[in-house]
Amino acid sequence: MYSKRFEKETFKEAVRENVRTLYRKNIAEASPQQIFQAVSYAVKDIIMDDWIATQKAYDEADAKAVYYMSMEFLMGRALGNNLINMTAYKEVKEALEEMDIDLNVVEDEEPDAALGNGGLGRLAACFLDSLSTLNYPAYGCGIRYRYGMFKQKIENGYQVETPDNWLKEGNPFELRREEYAKEVRFGGNVHFDKDPETGKDIFVQENYESVLAIPYDMPIVGYGNHVVNTLRVWDAKAITDFQLDAFDRGDYHKSVEQENLAKLIVDVLYPNDNHYAGKELRLKQQYFFISASLQTMLEKYKKKHSDVRKLYEKVAIQMNDTHPTVAVPELMRLLIDQEGLTWEEAWDVTTKTCAYTNHTIMSEALEKWPIDLFSRLLPRIYQIVQEIDRRFLIEVRAKYPGNEEKVRKMAILYDGQVRMAHMAIIAGYSVNGVAKLHTEILKHQELKDFYEMMPEKFNNKTNGITQRRFLLHGNQLLADWITNKIGDGWITDLAQIGKLKAYVDDEQARKEFMEIKYRNKVRLAAYIKKHNGIEVDPNSIFDVQVKRLHEYKRQLLNIMHVMYLYNQIKEHPEVSFYPRTFVFGAKAAAGYKRAKETIKLINSVADVVNNDRSINGKLKVVFIEDYRVSNAELLFAAADVSEQISTASKEASGTGNMKFMLNGAPTLGTMDGANVEIVDEVGIENAFIFGLSSEEVINYENHGGYNPTEIYFNDWEIKRVVDQLMDGTYANGNHEMYKDLYNSLLNTQCTDRPDTYFILKDFRSYADAQKKVEEAYKDKDRWSKMAMMNTASSGKFTSDRTIEEYVDDIWKLKKVFVKPVEE
Repeated sequence: MYSKRFEKETFKEAVRENVRTLYRKNIAEASPQQIFQAVSYAVKDIIMDDWIATQKAYDEADAKAVYYMSMEFLMGRALGNNLINMTAYKEVKEALEEMDIDLNVVEDEEPDAALGNGGLGRLAACFLDSLSTLNYPAYGCGIRYRYGMFKQKIENGYQVETPDNWLKEGNPFELRREEYAKEVRFGGNVHFDKDPETGKDIFVQENYESVLAIPYDMPIVGYGNHVVNTLRVWDAKAITDFQLDAFDRGDYHKSVEQENLAKLIVDVLYPNDNHYAGKELRLKQQYFFISASLQTMLEKYKKKHSDVRKLYEKVAIQMNDTHPTVAVPELMRLLIDQEGLTWEEAWDVTTKTCAYTNHTIMSEALEKWPIDLFSRLLPRIYQIVQEIDRRFLIEVRAKYPGNEEKVRKMAILYDGQVRMAHMAIIAGYSVNGVAKLHTEILKHQELKDFYEMMPEKFNNKTNGITQRRFLLHGNQLLADWITNKIGDGWITDLAQIGKLKAYVDDEQARKEFMEIKYRNKVRLAAYIKKHNGIEVDPNSIFDVQVKRLHEYKRQLLNIMHVMYLYNQIKEHPEVSFYPRTFVFGAKAAAGYKRAKETIKLINSVADVVNNDRSINGKLKVVFIEDYRVSNAELLFAAADVSEQISTASKEASGTGNMKFMLNGAPTLGTMDGANVEIVDEVGIENAFIFGLSSEEVINYENHGGYNPTEIYFNDWEIKRVVDQLMDGTYANGNHEMYKDLYNSLLNTQCTDRPDTYFILKDFRSYADAQKKVEEAYKDKDRWSKMAMMNTASSGKFTSDRTIEEYVDDIWKLKKVFVKPVEE
C-alpha cells in the first residue's frame, strides 16, 4: 500500500525526530514506552494523508454512510493492526531492526484501548475493519472511557477490579476535535408552547444540567486500499469547568460540580447498575454519546442537503444491541423540535433510518429502564417515547381486537418500565439476529409477537471476525505458511482459504501445520510462565475457554469436569491419561457475585491440581489474568481445543468460536449459536458435539426445568464433584466458600429452579466428548487433519462476508475508492 511512499530512511528519521521533540532525548536514551509513542506518531503521520483523502472522496461522491452506534468498541492495540492494514508491517519491522529496535517489544508497550469488554465490542471493531477494507463509508460512534470496565487482578484467587488507566501515557492514534463539540442536556422540565407564526407545537427543555461532548477521532485503516474510516468516541467536559464564585464562598463541592458530572459520564464502561445511581449513570452514558453523534450526523447531512425528510437516503443508523436505542426518540426530537418536521414526517424518516441488531436470546438481558428514572433524566425523550407507544398500541389493538395480552407483551411502557428492545423493533426498519439458530429462536420464541405482526423486518446476519487481526497479525507463522501454499488472496477474500483442503491429505503439509501450532504453544507457555509462574507442557493438549464470564457460558461445567478428571487420576494412577492443560480467561461483571465465585473456584482448583506432584503434571489449570485482545491473539493461535459449551439456546452467536476455528482448533461444544454453522462448514466429524439441543432446553424450560437431584443421587462420580464444592477440598476446609455455587445446582429454595443452565444434565455427555478429544488427539494423523480442516473451512466466518450482507440487505451502501496521495 505504502511502498511508493514508504521510505525507510525517512521513517527512521521521523522516529528519531519524534523522540527528540517529544522527550528531548535520543533513541539510545528513550524508554520503550517513549519509542512506542515516537513510532506510533510516525505511523499516524503516514496514515493522515489517506484519512484526509478518504473524507474528501466521500464528500465528492456524496456517499451514503452507516453510523454504527455501540457502547463498546474492543479495538485492541492499534499500532500492529494499522501496520498490517497499511501493508507496511515488514518494512517498518526492518527499519526498526536497523535502529536496534524490536517491533514486538514496541507493540507490547501499547495498552489495549479500554473501549470495550466482550464479544459485542469486538464484533464492532471487526465490523469497522471490514467496512474500511471493503471501501464503505462508515463512522463508529461510542464513548472514550477513561478507565474502560476495569483491569482484572487475581489476588488470592479472587477477581479484584482496578482502574484500567490506559490513557496514562496518552493515545498517539487519536485526534481531539474540540471544534465539533456538542451540548447534551439532562433533567429539568419541558415547557410547551405554540409558535405564534406557524401554530406548531414548541417544546423547550428548561432547568436542565448539561455537558459538552468532545469528539476524539481514531483512524480505521482499510487493508491495502487507502481507505481510512473514523471511530469517533466522545469525551465529556463541563460547560463551566470551575465556578470561581462558589469557590470564593467556600462551597468547594459546588465549584467543581459540573466538572464531576462530566467526568463521571465517561469514567467507566458498564458502571455497576445494582443500585439506582448506577442505573442513572448508564442511561446518562447512553444518551450522551447518542445525542452528540446524532447532532453531528444531522449537521454533516445539512451541509450538502436541505431536505431532512430525505435523511435516510444518505444515512443508515445501526444500533448495536439495545444500548443505543435511545437513538430512536433522540432522532425524533431533533427532527421535530429542531428541524420543524411534523410527527408523521419525523416518524417516516426515523423508521427508514434506524436498524437494530439483537445480541441476546435471554429476555432478562433485553434492556429496561424504570419509568421514573427515564422520565426524570430525559423528560422530552420520555414524552416522545410515550407517543410512539400510544400510536403503536393503536395498531396492535386494531390488528388484535380485544387481545389485551398482546398489548401487555408488546407495549414499550409497561409495569413501570421502558422496554428498549420493543422500541428498537417498532422503530427499526430491520431487526437482525447474529446466527441462524439465534434468529430462529428470536422469531419463534423471544420476539414471537413482533415477528407475527411485522415479519418483513426480521433477518439473519451471522457474525464474523476479521482474519487480518486474528490470523495475519495474531498468528504470523500460520499466515505466512498459508500465503506460501495458496497465495495472499485470503487476506481480503477468506473464502479462498478453502484451497487449503487440497493439502489436508498431504503428510508434509500437516506436519508443517502442526509444527506451527507447537511453536505457538511454546510462545503461550512462555507467557503463562512469565505471568502466572506455572510451567505447562507444550506437548499437552491445550484446552482453552476464554470469553466473558457468565453462568450460561458454563465455565462452571468446565472446571467441574477438571475436578472430575483430577479425581480419576488420583483414584487410578495406573490408567493412561494424555496430559491436559486447561486454560481459562474471563472477566466477571463487578456486581456478578456467582460469576466471581466461579473465578475463585477455578483458581482454587488450579492451586490444588498444579501443586500435586503425585499426578506427574498430567493435569494443569491456568487462569489468564486480565483477558483482552492482545493476549487473546496468543491464546487463539496456541489452542488445540475450542471450548464453546454454552447451554444450548442461550448463546446468540459467539465469535471466539470462529477465531479458534480460523487458527486450527476443533470445537468442543453444544449445538448453540454459530457452533451450528461451524459444524455445517467443517463437518461434524471435525468437531466434538455434546449435550441437549436448543429444542430440548426450551422444552424443559417451558415445563419448569428438570430435577438435578435425580442425576446427583444416581451418578456417584458427579455427586462426588458436586459434594467437593461443600466439603472444603478446594477451600482449605472451608465448607461455606462455594455454598452458593452448590445451591445453584441443587437447592430449590435458593433459586427459581435449580441448575438453570443444565450443568448436571449435560455433565456426562460433556465428559464423554472430552474423552473423545483425548482419543482423537492421540491419533496424530487424525488430529492434524481435523485441525487443518477447521482452518480450511473457516471462510464463511469473516466479518467481510457479514458486512457485505448488511450492505446488500440493510444499509444499501456503495463502495467509494480513494486515490493515493502522491508525494
